[in-house]
Amino acid sequence: MTAAERLAELIACRTVSAPGERDEAQFVAFRETFAGLYPRLHEALELTEFDGGTLLFRWPGRTSADPLVLMAHYDVVPAPAEQWDRDPFSGTIEGGFVHGRGALDDKGPLVCIAEAVESLLAEGFEPARDVYLSFGADEEVFGRGASDVVDHLESAGVRPWLVSDEGGAIVDDALPGVSAMTAMVAIVEKGSVDVGLLARGGGGHASTPSRHGTTARLARAVVRIERHPATPHLSDPVLQMLDALAELVPRPAGALLRRARRANRPAAELLARLGKETAAIVRTTMAVTQLSGSPARNVLATEARANVNVRLAIGDTKQHLVARLERLLRGLDVEVERVDGDDPPPVSRTDNDAWRALGDAIAVLGPDIHVVPYVQTGGTDSRHFTRISDSVYRFAPLHMTRAQRDSIHAPNEKVAVETLERGSAFHRALITGLGERP
Repeated sequence: MTAAERLAELIACRTVSAPGERDEAQFVAFRETFAGLYPRLHEALELTEFDGGTLLFRWPGRTSADPLVLMAHYDVVPAPAEQWDRDPFSGTIEGGFVHGRGALDDKGPLVCIAEAVESLLAEGFEPARDVYLSFGADEEVFGRGASDVVDHLESAGVRPWLVSDEGGAIVDDALPGVSAMTAMVAIVEKGSVDVGLLARGGGGHASTPSRHGTTARLARAVVRIERHPATPHLSDPVLQMLDALAELVPRPAGALLRRARRANRPAAELLARLGKETAAIVRTTMAVTQLSGSPARNVLATEARANVNVRLAIGDTKQHLVARLERLLRGLDVEVERVDGDDPPPVSRTDNDAWRALGDAIAVLGPDIHVVPYVQTGGTDSRHFTRISDSVYRFAPLHMTRAQRDSIHAPNEKVAVETLERGSAFHRALITGLGERP
């Protein structure tokens, strides 16, 4: 059986994480299927299962000091079948791709890890240091699984030398003008915060509405948020990205990137205009994702609510966010009801052996791939591991076109069959390279 065929079987397990859609039987089916597909991994590694289904495997090495942690998650977001060209949970292999929800996020990368471990075990390989595999079951809902794993490791005195999770990918369009193949490795991710907005009113019959009702005031708040984006700024990780990309861009664009440190605001504003991906890297973003009002069509809402999903730029904080929202919403009689989430985690190092080892492993993916640090705009479970490691990197060893990146959390997600094999080679290189490092 090939890696693609094993991935197809795992995609068929509908491990959807969403309120009202989680079917625990499907998560059990995934774990049972996974055990059947990778028997050596389950026989040789020590398994700790946490409440909710998060799995932590330990592969004992010749020493327990400075271990490697490889991460992925097996829960997925919903996939309305009517929006897809194929059944999103069929795992169809067609046209050189495995199709289905989770192919890229994040069952495909999980399979790359498992393939590497299974093949090395078949060869009788023993790692120089302990290797941990942390497979989350609630990443898509910002659950507790990864935090519980970190609590468990911290209580045992484990401090990982390198943590590798999902995040960036191999791309050939990192910025306009960049034609080189780049491995985008996130050295930090933005903070993830949900803000609840609330407007109150007297309610009543919809046939006799009052001016400035709850929904009208809330709507004005939503429009203000849309019309007043945060000021863009180049944080140090973004500047590291621009420094790396400057070597890949011909003049005069390359020269402009090199001057970004001396012209922070103009360069940030330029990146903000280039597209949604670069705009998200250089500023705090606010997206209204949920709205609620009256429970009936002919009743005026006594309370109207909006959820604003905020991704805090590096250097921004929840405290700054609340102050900015209060200024922005002044005069609307709309209150900030709740603020849930975390500030951005610490930035990981790029000046140590762990970063160099990651680069060495990426080199096996193909010639002339340039490693570029950057800021991850989405949240990952790896943010919890920054409590116990200063080398937490977010990189899926898969080539992804822009269309594929846009399909993550959207219809028609798919992964190329041939890139799964290369992804496995990346993890093999990380594991076998442990003995070459101090």
